[in-house]
Amino acid sequence: MTSTASSQSALFTPLKMGDLNLRNRIVMAPLTRNRAGEGNVPTDLNTLYYTQRASAGLLITEATQISESALGYPATPGIHSDEQIAGWKKITDAVHARGGLIFIQLWHVGRISHPSLLPDNALPVAPSAIRPQGDAVTYDGMQAFVTPRALELEEIPLLISDYVKAAENAKAAGFDGIEIHAANGYLLDEFLRDGTNTRDDIYGGSIENRLRLLNEVIEAVKGVWPSEQVGVRLSPENQFNDIKDSQPQTTFNAVVDMLSKHKLAYLHVLEGDMLNAKREVDYAELKRRFAGLYMANMGYNRETAEQALVNRHADMIAFGKLFIANPDLPERFAVDAPLNEPDQATFYGGDEKGYTDYPTLEEKQKSA
Repeated sequence: MTSTASSQSALFTPLKMGDLNLRNRIVMAPLTRNRAGEGNVPTDLNTLYYTQRASAGLLITEATQISESALGYPATPGIHSDEQIAGWKKITDAVHARGGLIFIQLWHVGRISHPSLLPDNALPVAPSAIRPQGDAVTYDGMQAFVTPRALELEEIPLLISDYVKAAENAKAAGFDGIEIHAANGYLLDEFLRDGTNTRDDIYGGSIENRLRLLNEVIEAVKGVWPSEQVGVRLSPENQFNDIKDSQPQTTFNAVVDMLSKHKLAYLHVLEGDMLNAKREVDYAELKRRFAGLYMANMGYNRETAEQALVNRHADMIAFGKLFIANPDLPERFAVDAPLNEPDQATFYGGDEKGYTDYPTLEEKQKSA
């Protein structure tokens, strides 16, 4: 595809999302990179990383904890302190100076944490006291997950208020919107799925009860942000973080029906299971049920993304690993240029190596 042809490409068709105008339909997926500074504050290195990728139609930040108690991994940024807000403000200002748009992904890890990461060595919280299989990533290396503490009913309003405060802080930091992380085995996903939610109160049991918390979080943050500046991420069949549901299609049909009523900016769906190539969920059905923009994510390349947009399977495509290795991914797609290969050894933690040192196409051409 030539640069001229890119003007006829579905990937490069502008998209209106509420009052925001996306210059293309190429989205940078939220990507945990474990490179926040002391106090989980974004740094100048993080600013460079996001600014390099500002030609995306939309950037979604790495998952960002809403409170000290939401932390699950070392060196991941938060949005609950003044220093964190100031760090993110540098990033949003730099992205906007490049003509970009940026949403922050709001995150509570739930049971996927460890007492050593939490204030007063507290137990992680979850819908139910069910220990995940596997190990937590801590400052002292890998440690076995512990059995979490089930959230008490009276604690849930406090949890929702943490989301509201984080949404307010995101506005203060200059973001264009927020994405609620309800995927990949973290807290809100734990409430949605019957493999992790065995509660017998109004937040457990029936599908309607299991989606109640997500519904209430969205309703609450809509008091801070217009609904068309709030997105939600789901992963209906992803088993990452030892999570599962007995009827994922039925469960997530109901979740999407609920989300559709909120008139959101978009629905962001991880289409498949990162641990299993077989797909069991009909994602076309989820898109059909959602009255809004649908963002597809899971191993897309330029050709499959173009096809998904042309066939109306999706309205936007989120790219992860390709954006890690190619800061100028839209420019490369536009001319069908070769792509840098991502270095998986540098995905999590470290310095600029494998983070901000991937060459752009222009830099490679100059050095050739």
